[in-house]
Amino acid sequence: MKLKNKNIWSVFMIIVILAIDQVTKYFAKSYLYPDKAKDFIKGFIEFRYAENTGVAFSMLSGGRIFFIILTAVVVIACLIYMYLKCQKNLWLYWTIGVLSAGAIGNLIDRIYLGYVVDFINPIFVNFAIFNIADCAVTLGAISLIAYLVLDMFKKESKDE
Repeated sequence: MKLKNKNIWSVFMIIVILAIDQVTKYFAKSYLYPDKAKDFIKGFIEFRYAENTGVAFSMLSGGRIFFIILTAVVVIACLIYMYLKCQKNLWLYWTIGVLSAGAIGNLIDRIYLGYVVDFINPIFVNFAIFNIADCAVTLGAISLIAYLVLDMFKKESKDE
């Protein structure tokens, strides 16, 4: 895949993830606010509106400006790295794109609403309510860890 095409597809992927995230949050706020719940998979997952002013599991609530600045700096750094350094590795390239899309989705909420809209509630286990952007960040982080671990083993086998 040529670099130019890869950039177009990565921008498209980021926009698609952002659109899905923002549209689902809009519907959550429109149909579930303030305290309605709708079964998605009965006994497994429900949609329930929640406002998260912190980070994962509502930790560090109240640090809105800090989170906005931190997230913006990390996203900008990731995107610069993505476009300047990792075009030759498609796995790393797309992983950073997915992570960035999720971070941008929650950043939009923090800037415009002052909190992040969460709505996916796994009722089969005691867990935090989350959203599509959180899924993107989590899947991107898992993919990044897998990439780094495999890359470490590749480097070790070359050194031997």
